[in-house]
Amino acid sequence: MPFDVKFLARVRKEFPAVEADPTDRKRAFLDNGAGTLVTRRSAEMESHARVDWSANVGNLFPESKGAEDVILEGRRAVADLLRADGPESIISGESCTSLLFLLSYALSRDFTGDENVVTTGYEHYANINPWTELGGMGIIKELRFAKFNMETGQLDLEEMKKLIDKKTKVVTVTAASNVLGSRSDLKEVGKMAKEAGALFVVDAVHHIAHGPTDVSKIGCDALVFSGYKLFSRHGSFMYMRPELMGKLLPYKVDTSPKHGPEKWEMGTRDQAMFAAITGAVDYLAWLGDPSAKEPPHAGAQRAARVRDGMLAAEAYEKELSRIVLDGYGRILGLRYIEGLTLFGPKEVLKLGRDPTFAFKLAGMDDHEVSKLLWEKYAIALGAEDYYSRVPALYKTKTMCRATFVHYNTKQEAIALLTALSEIASKKK
Repeated sequence: MPFDVKFLARVRKEFPAVEADPTDRKRAFLDNGAGTLVTRRSAEMESHARVDWSANVGNLFPESKGAEDVILEGRRAVADLLRADGPESIISGESCTSLLFLLSYALSRDFTGDENVVTTGYEHYANINPWTELGGMGIIKELRFAKFNMETGQLDLEEMKKLIDKKTKVVTVTAASNVLGSRSDLKEVGKMAKEAGALFVVDAVHHIAHGPTDVSKIGCDALVFSGYKLFSRHGSFMYMRPELMGKLLPYKVDTSPKHGPEKWEMGTRDQAMFAAITGAVDYLAWLGDPSAKEPPHAGAQRAARVRDGMLAAEAYEKELSRIVLDGYGRILGLRYIEGLTLFGPKEVLKLGRDPTFAFKLAGMDDHEVSKLLWEKYAIALGAEDYYSRVPALYKTKTMCRATFVHYNTKQEAIALLTALSEIASKKK
């Protein structure tokens, strides 16, 4: 489905908060990298599950059985989103940070202290500290960082290949940098990992909203993402290859389940979280076929519609990215605004580029820029380090960051460029 003006209006109606904030101020929401707006379907399904299926699982009465059904359907929805092996391959958690720590600790049982883990230089700390923790305890020898080109933001695959050796047990990379927008070549990195006999782990938190994610094509052993980065609520999910899931022994209490995803989950599951992610996946399926009269059946039909929806969103986001980078008519793009430094890819690459744009304005504090954009121009975006290793590599503590998703409009992109051009011109 092409994202023309009429269809985009339909898309925006799916998001109750897209036009205005809770104070009823109309604004452009460009802080999507920190958490997207919630789709109506997700909120409604979460509310329904919270009220009607509030009991714990494992009992005979309707509230308990309903909770079990909602949790199973949530796993199925995530499996369809990721084209995974099935609901038995989906683990839930409080956050991706907690899930990656859980995974690193489980893997550590088989390490001797002589192994290494390889990652990229543009990682979020959620995919750094679970591994440095093992190093601090002497469980692995080192965590190795593959460099990226500081000008283009692209990962140096040749260096990564050199860093991976026979003692590499895990290769773990972000699908896309949450600061630079750079995408990792997951197929190529996965191939390197497999050739070395290492496990391949993907942090898809930032990328999950920006294109199809197919774990079978990626060839990963595990992949994590968060619901609140995908038009849903807080709470996270990890795909794990079933054979690996059964083999590893996570930290857990003695009386908890011994098999399946439940083996990995600490404490009672929140059925409302599973309902919310089902609503988000159903929305993405609608995006892939908005003319369909009935919701898609779980399985191949829903997976295909979700893929079509994500492909359409990705194509539209490329248009937005080109406007933000190159400009529109006489309005300058980010890479042409005098006094503005843009970090990461300056073009939409063949590999793709997530619509995430980190920048600094000369002579201005990032928080000052963020405040001015909000107070004068009604543009919401952040100014921080984004829990990323990236800002420090550019010798700065913070950066401004605008992140678009498919419900954003071309007018919002133009508004950002116009505002930044005006601010920059006044600082000359």
